[in-house]
Amino acid sequence: MWLVFAFLSAFFAGMTSVLAKCGIQKTDSTVATAIRTVVVLLFSWLMVFVTGLQEGLMRLDTKTAVFLVLSGLSTGASWLCYFRALQLGNINKVAPIDKSSTVLSILFAVVFLQESIAPAGIAGAAMIAAGTLLMIEKQDVAGGGEKGGGWLAYAVGSAVFASLTSILGKVGISGVESTLGTAIRTGVVLVMAWAMVFVAGKQKTIRRMEKKEFAFICLSGLATGGSWLCYYRALQDGPASVVVPVDKLSILITVAFSYFLFGEKLRKKPAVGLAMITTGTVLMIV
Repeated sequence: MWLVFAFLSAFFAGMTSVLAKCGIQKTDSTVATAIRTVVVLLFSWLMVFVTGLQEGLMRLDTKTAVFLVLSGLSTGASWLCYFRALQLGNINKVAPIDKSSTVLSILFAVVFLQESIAPAGIAGAAMIAAGTLLMIEKQDVAGGGEKGGGWLAYAVGSAVFASLTSILGKVGISGVESTLGTAIRTGVVLVMAWAMVFVAGKQKTIRRMEKKEFAFICLSGLATGGSWLCYYRALQDGPASVVVPVDKLSILITVAFSYFLFGEKLRKKPAVGLAMITTGTVLMIV
């Protein structure tokens, strides 16, 4: 049953990007991130109270709290970069680059946490890295891609911050239950996102938002919450070495829906890259 939850986690994670893309056609990406975070925060704290973990707040030590805050700041930076990249570029290119955070997380874990990795894991990570490079074309690097380029830097930033989130979160949740740690971290993201909205003076644009886009942004937050629920349920009964890579297969959901909803097609080279990323992910599962 845990494998079913793992695949449901991947499905909802893939839908998160698609729904978010629908919600930021005209809405500023920073504002969208802030609104979406409200929904995710409510969902994460609901999980805490349903499981009766709120009492853990009283047992937080300073080290755990600091790393949870740092992890939250990294998460916020990753989300802000990701939504900006989605607004500027095609979802079927942004999502694979964002998922390359898996490779960076492995590297950081080996360097900073002294974790070991099996030969199959090394081969899988290498294929994911190579596939990601294939998905980046010359015009993307030169800034001549869709909508004038610029999305690539944000997509790479999203991956880097996401990998830092994993490492900082790993240290942070060593002294607290993971569900409670996620809720605390999301609170940090909320403060960060709304601070950026007000600093940039974009709060006035909320009143001018289209109801349709507002609905899609909220649905994106609910999809994230659904993904987390399934993800942690899968981790509860299944091995993390399988659950985590399965969750990363959400990229296939994202690319498939981007084709049917937005008409975004992959050229031959990026398609080969996507196949390599998928194969590398499956290798890590095996």
